Amino acid sequence: MTQDLTEEQIKHALQGISVPPQPQIMVDLQMEQVMPDPDLRVIARLISQDPGLAGSLLKIVNSPFFGLANRISSIQQAVNLLGVRRVINIVNAQSIRGEMTDENIVNLNRFWDSAQDVAMTCMTLAKKIGCVEPDEAYALGLFHNCGIPLMLKRFPYYIEVLEESYAQPGQRIVDVENQRLNTNHAVIGYFTAKSWLLPRHLCDAIASHHNAEKIFGEEDHHDAGLKNLLAILKMAEHICRAHKVLANQPVDHEWNAVGARILEYVGLTEYDFENIEFNCREMMTSGEGRYYQD
Repeated sequence: MTQDLTEEQIKHALQGISVPPQPQIMVDLQMEQVMPDPDLRVIARLISQDPGLAGSLLKIVNSPFFGLANRISSIQQAVNLLGVRRVINIVNAQSIRGEMTDENIVNLNRFWDSAQDVAMTCMTLAKKIGCVEPDEAYALGLFHNCGIPLMLKRFPYYIEVLEESYAQPGQRIVDVENQRLNTNHAVIGYFTAKSWLLPRHLCDAIASHHNAEKIFGEEDHHDAGLKNLLAILKMAEHICRAHKVLANQPVDHEWNAVGARILEYVGLTEYDFENIEFNCREMMTSGEGRYYQD
């Protein structure tokens, strides 16, 4: 691939749904790009921590312009294919659209922190369990809640609805959103992922990520690939305490409802999972959970 993407092609490819990038990641990327010899691995690591930037990059790589036989979900692979100049052009084309209030920035910090930790934990679990490719597990962890910042932009009181959703035992998290807002972050996340041209099975997992109780039900006949992805994701969310980070709730009602079935599905005992949980949280506490690793 020797042809450069023009500014017009980048602009066209990035049209549509836009998740605001994390300000500090933008600063760090700006610092790297002015270095005499920008490091592709450093750039990939930074982009892989931000759902908005990562989604935009994958949208470019998976577009017809590149003509890949199969859509990819690996940030490192996307950066390698694009090269430094194209990646910098794409990053520079991505900016926060419209003014964000201080309150929204604080609320988005919940989303960014959770996305990074869940993504890293998904990849770690995939390596340990082996039922999902680590890059795909990482992508799902990073993008599964990409509908949340868009809901925040659309509904000023969305964070209250999200907290209420996580506080309700006995029903899906998205049910409260549907009742209050006539849509939910899983649906918005699905269409966002589609607009980024993510692989279809990842889009389907994003759409279904709060429907795990049905998918892992006794009479379920869902595709094994979807169940594998959701099993990894649900374990990672629980390990990373997404219920607390995202919604400020002390109890993970969703895991309590479906956790035992998921552990049985992947062949882990409660003791096995507690050990994995301890090791993953130790990694996050040490700071490793915030960094993309091959």
